[in-house]
Amino acid sequence: MFLTLTLLRKGIPGKQWIGKYRRSRPVTWQMKRNMVKHLEREAENEYWISRPYMTPEQEHSHAAERRAQNWLNIKEAKFANFPEHKNITDHLSHLNISRSWKS
Repeated sequence: MFLTLTLLRKGIPGKQWIGKYRRSRPVTWQMKRNMVKHLEREAENEYWISRPYMTPEQEHSHAAERRAQNWLNIKEAKFANFPEHKNITDHLSHLNISRSWKS
């Protein structure tokens, strides 16, 4: 079909590099080299991912102390912005203006 279109229409309709009937790019040696490098890098990543750094026994709750410390730091940071406690006498002290010592 692509050969027929090329022979009869004298070219590819529209843009030749995009679309349903696009022209395929020739595969160069650089493209092959880059693909091989990419596949080698991917194989090396799979190799390292497949071998765990810690055993399951070591991994079990290995970060519990650090997480507890982080939680305490977050809690202290939230309480640092909390306003001071006030008594009800502080809120209602403006009502004692007319009160005298005699009464």
